[in-house]
Parts: sequence; C-alpha cells; structure tokens
Amino acid sequence: QVQLVESGGGLVQVGDSLRLSCAASGRTLSSLVMAWFRQTPGKEREFVAWITRSSVATAYADSVEARFTVSRDNAKNTVYLQMNSLKPEDTAVYYCAGGPTIDTGRAPNEYDYWGQGTQVTVSS
Repeated sequence: QVQLVESGGGLVQVGDSLRLSCAASGRTLSSLVMAWFRQTPGKEREFVAWITRSSVATAYADSVEARFTVSRDNAKNTVYLQMNSLKPEDTAVYYCAGGPTIDTGRAPNEYDYWGQGTQVTVSS
C-alpha cells in the first residue's frame, strides 16, 4: 500500500505562484508513475500533469501547459507541482495520484493510489 499526502495549497492572488508537494510512504515512489489532478464542486476530476518514474517524460493539460511544472525527487519520496501565473480558473482541490503503469495517463482510473487533496484558491 501507498499513502500519499499533499501539502502546499492555500489562498493566493491572480499571477502568484504556489508549489504543491506530495509525500509518499509505504512504498518507494520510484516504482510509480505520478500525476496531479484537480477537481471543483460538481465537476469530474481533471488531469493536470504526469511524470514518469525516472522523470524522463512529463505531460500537461493544455490549460496549464507552460505555467505548471511537475517534478519528483525519488530520494525524498516526493512529487511536486510548481504552479506559476495562477488564474481564478485554477481554483480547485488538487490531488496527487500514483500507479505502476499508465496508458494515456490522463484518466483517473489509471491510478491506484490517491492523496486526500489540498485546496488551491486563486482570488481576483
């Protein structure tokens, strides 16, 4: 089993930056493809970014491309999401997720492990 715990969310202004962290325990993070999703009330969970086990490849949703950066430190068992130039539409609960393999990596059901989420609110 893997336990994932997100942190780093909060209330920020338009244009600000935040860095989310996802700390893993119970299993070595290096064995998992990791991803970030987000969700707002009444909507489905939305893909944000994924990163392969050794950071060779990453992928992003069009809505965050060039503003967000996903990274990982396997030695620290932690994955990060650096969010720059934040917009009100980035407001959501952000979840990290992990799985041993992925297909497109953009569907929630491709991931076995989930954190509890951290709230990000961008105020205009």
